[in-house]
Amino acid sequence: MKKYKQKTRKSASARFKVTGTGKLMRRHQNSRHLRRKKSKKTIRRYRLLTEVTGRHAKKIKQMMGLA
Repeated sequence: MKKYKQKTRKSASARFKVTGTGKLMRRHQNSRHLRRKKSKKTIRRYRLLTEVTGRHAKKIKQMMGLA
């Protein structure tokens, strides 16, 4: 009997990135618009990626076909 491949959800693969050690990284929220009122320090921090942890990470890994 033929086994089927698990398909990757393209929405998840576009939003999340997997590091070499297997961690999931995501972009920050609140970084798109209304930037005038935010400090330069805050805007700079938004450029960095953040790790996804907990149950969300497990669910996203399933969506990306890693688990």
